[in-house]
Amino acid sequence: MAKIAKRVKKAQELFVGKANLSVEDAVGLIKKAASAKFDETVEIAMNLGVDPRHADQMVRGVVALPNGTGKTVRVAVFARGAKADEAKAAGADIVGAEDLLETIQSGKIEFDRCIATPDMMPLVGRLGKILGPRNLMPNPKVGTVTMDVKTAVEGAKGGEVQFKVEKAGVIHAGVGKVSFSDEKLAQNVRAFVEAVTRAKPPGAKGTYVKKVSLSSTMGPGVSLDLSSTASA
Repeated sequence: MAKIAKRVKKAQELFVGKANLSVEDAVGLIKKAASAKFDETVEIAMNLGVDPRHADQMVRGVVALPNGTGKTVRVAVFARGAKADEAKAAGADIVGAEDLLETIQSGKIEFDRCIATPDMMPLVGRLGKILGPRNLMPNPKVGTVTMDVKTAVEGAKGGEVQFKVEKAGVIHAGVGKVSFSDEKLAQNVRAFVEAVTRAKPPGAKGTYVKKVSLSSTMGPGVSLDLSSTASA
């Protein structure tokens, strides 16, 4: 414990007086401070000027990060027949219908993304109370209710990140690993910020993106200079 506390204190000291950094400087600082014995995730938090309790201020979407997330994504697909075969061929980890429904209802949720063909949604709808709170419910707005199962599975496996604003108007997501190069992390950060910016809802008033911060799984956070988050 003493060693861990020492590492945490040392990391915190690196962040003293640091704020509103460029994307590159923030990435460099986070990588320097990361001291865990595993490959920490670089996490982004965006504070938005929205109230998601209002339908016209909900922010959600999906973005394909140019360099992936560095995370192995387990994909479950609700499909039958040829579409089930297509999902398996595309690399889905779990494919099923009623059998998959029963597995999930039993409390066994061994996947990070759930995809369904449109005809399966009456069945999947029965899992709303289980999948909804975990942000796993298939939704056509983020491409997880689709007949193009192959593309959806390959996208999920290839580094797509779904995002959805929380009650406090904040969006959280992982945008890579500290083992990534500074350049790849910066590219991912900018791609994510741009995707959320494009998803600005019609009901958003005033300043939309209020603050953007980066941190690692075990490290402190640092705010970004918003002007540096736009791609050149």
